[in-house]
Amino acid sequence: MYLTVESRCKGSRICKEGFDKECIKEQREVYGIAYTQNILSGRWKYIILWYLKDKERRYSEIKSFLWDISQGSLAKQLRELERDGLINRKVYPEVPPRVEYSLTSKGKEFIPIIDLMEAFGKKFGEQAGKTKR
Repeated sequence: MYLTVESRCKGSRICKEGFDKECIKEQREVYGIAYTQNILSGRWKYIILWYLKDKERRYSEIKSFLWDISQGSLAKQLRELERDGLINRKVYPEVPPRVEYSLTSKGKEFIPIIDLMEAFGKKFGEQAGKTKR
């Protein structure tokens, strides 16, 4: 996913490699928000992080919890979270192999944001549902 910040950074793009250096220097105020959004772009990443906040989980547990996600999508989201340093993937040398996922220290630092999102959703989500009826 790409976020264009043309009005801020003269056509620079934010992609999985991040901002170009000129944009970072010129637009520090947008960099933090865009960096966070870029890392967490993906429908399921917030929920995966929330689900891992209390303990490590096996792939099958995550898949069961997110019953609506395809195997390919889950694998992709987990790989991206691992690549971005938010989760650890530990493979045990067993047959069949056992794989467990847990939060890194960087992932744990993100949990207060997830908790705020949860509180916001609880506070305003029900109101949004009432206005649609």
